[in-house]
Parts: sequence; C-alpha cells; structure tokens
Amino acid sequence: MLLVAVGIGVLAVIVSAILGPKKASRAKLMAYESGNDPEHGGVGTNQRFPVHFYLVAMLFIIFDIETAFFYPLAVAYQKLIPFAFFEALTFVLLLLVGYVYVLKKRVLEWA
Repeated sequence: MLLVAVGIGVLAVIVSAILGPKKASRAKLMAYESGNDPEHGGVGTNQRFPVHFYLVAMLFIIFDIETAFFYPLAVAYQKLIPFAFFEALTFVLLLLVGYVYVLKKRVLEWA
C-alpha cells in the first residue's frame, strides 16, 4: 500500500511536469500577497498586513479536520466499545476548550 501511495505521488509530479505550462512570465513568477501587488505600495512597504483572515482560515481547517476525524466514528458507532465514546467525548471537550479560547480572544469578530 505504501508503494502504491508513493507511486501515485511520483506519478502526479511527473505528469504535471510533462503536461503543465512551461512559459514563465514576470506576473507568474511574482509573489502572491493575498491580492495586493507587492511591487506597488502593497503589503510589506508601510502597511500592516491583517492576520485576522489567516486566523479564521486556520480555525476553519481545524474544525474541518475535526469532522474528518468523526466520520469513521459515526460509521462504526454500533460496533464501538464504550471506551471509544468517552474518547470521542474527550476530543469534543478539547475542541470546546479551543472554541471558548477563540471566543474570548475575539477572533471571530469582524469589526
């Protein structure tokens, strides 16, 4: 299974190198700064970059991964031992502590 996974990864890199676009231009090689032009007074000159959007994105990723962890639990719920229920409850409580921390830090407020 490990060989198949590595093979798929290597195959994806090789196919993208063969079939991908080859013409590099100045615009394509320029760093992407969240829609701001880094060369003409954008972020990095004398303007502070807002970190709030990154925090919200990280929270989305964390809570999205949390649902991916719960999917196998929901599928095999009838076959699980009671210990798995308390394990999942501990995981939810840990996420709840993180959510309360986020609310206290006011990360989700947009104003």
